[in-house]
Amino acid sequence: MTKSHRVRQSEVEPYSPANHTGTRNYRLIGPETVGAKQLEVLIGEIERGKGALPHAHPGIEQVCYLLEGTAHVEVAGEKFELAPGEACFFPAGAQHLFIVTSERAKVMVIYAPPYGEDPAKTVRHG
Repeated sequence: MTKSHRVRQSEVEPYSPANHTGTRNYRLIGPETVGAKQLEVLIGEIERGKGALPHAHPGIEQVCYLLEGTAHVEVAGEKFELAPGEACFFPAGAQHLFIVTSERAKVMVIYAPPYGEDPAKTVRHG
C-alpha cells in the first residue's frame, strides 16, 4: 500500500501522550503516516495548567512551535514564557517541561529522530 504525502489532522486519531496531562496529540508526520524515518511532526492540543511533566528524551531533539495560547517552558535550567509564533528547542537528553498558561494552547512538535511515544525513549524527572 502506498502512503500519501498529505495528512489531515481531522483524519488522524488523537492520543494522550505518556508523562503529559490534559493533552491530545495528533501525529501528522511519522513512520506510520507517511513513512518518515528521520523526523516526526505532531499537533498537541493542551488545556490550561496542563502539559508535559519534567522529562527528557535521550538521543532525540525536540522543537515546540506555539500556534495558539501561551505556555511556561523550562529546559536545562532556563525558564521562560512562550507566545504564539515563538519556538523552543529541547536538546537531546535535556530535562524539560511545558505547561499551558492560557485557557488552551495548540503546539506543533517536531522530534528527530521519531519518538513514536516509546516509553523506552523517555527519562522522567521530578
